[in-house]
Amino acid sequence: MRAGEYTFTYSINCKQGCNTMSTLPACPQCAMENTYPDGEHYICADCGHEWPIAGDANAADDDAAAVVKDANGNVLADGDAVVLIKDLKVKGSSITLKMGTKVKSIRLVGGDHEVDCKMDAGNFMLKACYLKKV
Repeated sequence: MRAGEYTFTYSINCKQGCNTMSTLPACPQCAMENTYPDGEHYICADCGHEWPIAGDANAADDDAAAVVKDANGNVLADGDAVVLIKDLKVKGSSITLKMGTKVKSIRLVGGDHEVDCKMDAGNFMLKACYLKKV
């Protein structure tokens, strides 16, 4: 080397199994290749679409494996009858759902409020941790 010349070597420490830019998938929504991993999801920088890193096949398995359980650990299914184990105040209303209120037919939905039900006071989305299977 001559005086004044410098050689730089860069190395990137990568965890085993991480993806480099060349192996990242294109966005399934806009087909652009400007994507990056963020936790358990890939994110498209162009359109903002997010999808799981595990892929669609594993995502379907995760949905099937997601089991909704009540406060006692019993598995809930569509059409089950449940009872409220605690008084619940309804947000944005003066209605209070009383402890011991029986709900005859529930429907399981995705999200953080797993149970959709209909009562005399109206339609509600409830968390399964406040319900007990009858």
